[in-house]
Amino acid sequence: MSYSAPSQIAARQIEYFEGKHVLLAGELEDTFATELEDTAASVSIFTTNLAYANQMRRYQNIEVQFGESYQANPNIDMVLLYWPKAKAEAEFLLAMLMAELGTGTEIAVVGENRSGVKSIEKMFAPYGRVTKFDSARRCSFYWGQCDNQPAPFVLEDWYKSYPLNVGEQSLTIRSLPGVFSHGELDAGTQLLLDNLPALKGKVLDFGCGAGVIGSVIKLRHPDAQIAMVDISALAVASARETLRFNNLDGEVCASDVYSDIDGYFDHIVSNPPFHAGLKTHYTATETLLERAPDYLNRSGSLTIVANSFLRYLPFIEKAFGHCETPAKSNKFAIYHASK
Repeated sequence: MSYSAPSQIAARQIEYFEGKHVLLAGELEDTFATELEDTAASVSIFTTNLAYANQMRRYQNIEVQFGESYQANPNIDMVLLYWPKAKAEAEFLLAMLMAELGTGTEIAVVGENRSGVKSIEKMFAPYGRVTKFDSARRCSFYWGQCDNQPAPFVLEDWYKSYPLNVGEQSLTIRSLPGVFSHGELDAGTQLLLDNLPALKGKVLDFGCGAGVIGSVIKLRHPDAQIAMVDISALAVASARETLRFNNLDGEVCASDVYSDIDGYFDHIVSNPPFHAGLKTHYTATETLLERAPDYLNRSGSLTIVANSFLRYLPFIEKAFGHCETPAKSNKFAIYHASK
């Protein structure tokens, strides 16, 4: 089995996990948890990524918890944290896990050096001390222990807000750490919002993040039926909070591309993700584009925004037989097609 570089450095320090009840969390992307079963007393996983949760639920002896907040297992005495791509998400996870697991909890942190994993030394200071014990494959391994009583964790305290003007109206966008464009609107989404046609009927906001696109559509077109999906539990919680905060109606759920989507839509709108961790991945968006006609009503349409260098046009043309580019900037392009 080929493991990620962070998992390989964790494997070099396998003795740290011997006899421990280990919880894995953070930027998880391989099956190293199954390797730990031979050493640890028990292995469990907390993940905010639905695809990873579904992948690891196939292993009967590993407890998998998916969601935006961790519900503590009383047996856990050690955390193996894979450093996430966003520093704010690392801080969020640390606060959550230490508050739930408490003093005496050991922690091992692994991550690629370019991801900023060195920040753990300062970030962990309120809980205790961590020390770097290994470095290989451009990754680092830290170990420490929670010696100080952590502050209580309140999820609502971690939402960040920013205003968004929609014509003469305005929205307040609410997002948790780790969600795309946390705390600010990205240029791609702005271009998409500026060039959206009038929409009615059932609209799917795919890869919804904090719910910006779906909420704007609902504000502009109150009769539209809005559904939003994202693979991230943090995004799903953020989108629901954005709807609630602005007194808007809509359905939000976690879905690995179309895995949890039922029914047909009149429009699919998206600023699709293409980053996972520090690497670039396109598979989810390619699946979104290729199968979009299967989830659209007759005359249904697809509208997305993407970085201009991404080769999505051929996938849309293959799926729909044509594709228009109604707007472009120096960095982004809007693609539109209908059945």
